[in-house]
Amino acid sequence: MPEGPSIVILKEELIKFKGKKIIEISGNAKIDLQRMKGLKILDMRSWGKHFLICFDGFFIRIHLLMFGSYRINERKELDPRLRMRFKDGELNFYTCSIKLIEGEVDEFYDWESDTMSEKWNPSKALKALKYKEKEMICDSLMDQEVFAGVGNIIKNEVLFITKVHPETINNNIPVKKAKEVVKVLREFCFDFLRWKRKFELKKHYRIYTKKVCPDCGGNVKLKQTGHRMRRSFFCINCQVLYKKKTIT
Repeated sequence: MPEGPSIVILKEELIKFKGKKIIEISGNAKIDLQRMKGLKILDMRSWGKHFLICFDGFFIRIHLLMFGSYRINERKELDPRLRMRFKDGELNFYTCSIKLIEGEVDEFYDWESDTMSEKWNPSKALKALKYKEKEMICDSLMDQEVFAGVGNIIKNEVLFITKVHPETINNNIPVKKAKEVVKVLREFCFDFLRWKRKFELKKHYRIYTKKVCPDCGGNVKLKQTGHRMRRSFFCINCQVLYKKKTIT
């Protein structure tokens, strides 16, 4: 599933269609596609893992899920969920979730929760960790209402960088360490974006999909953790499972 930085790249690639009129539209998405025929796209935006195509009074929310994809000025041998044709180009989305939402984007999205937004609010994220005091940190970092855009790669890498065991309960994490996690997470999202643009993301993985810890040389443990049961890669030697209640 594409994480926030990848959706930012999608937005950057498609922003050239901003202001363009849709001359033909089709697809098997269960929305009123013809409503958009003849309209101009007012904006292309991203929030977390959502890609947003904005019109006057409504917008299209696209979530690529696990296997979604898109093509610009080319097609796959697969029926598209959404195909938009313009005078000088074509845009196709496949195997994704598409929803038409009435209203303006800013009415529905909290940009302070978007880890890639200039309005990202770290203080709000810290308060959320404190509020979810009995939840494992591995689950909290995947909460899209708090850390929009964070996926399993970012979760694993950030917890390794900050040396926090994924099964640590939020209420047991020292305040200073919790602040570090939030700070490093924000920084890593933009590192992810930079590496993704250069097509070199995987070579920067330190713990994700690894078998040997790059720091101590010990074995990396793979386990489905938290109530989300998502894969966690971690080093039991380097990453601390905090047990003492320290957040107040």
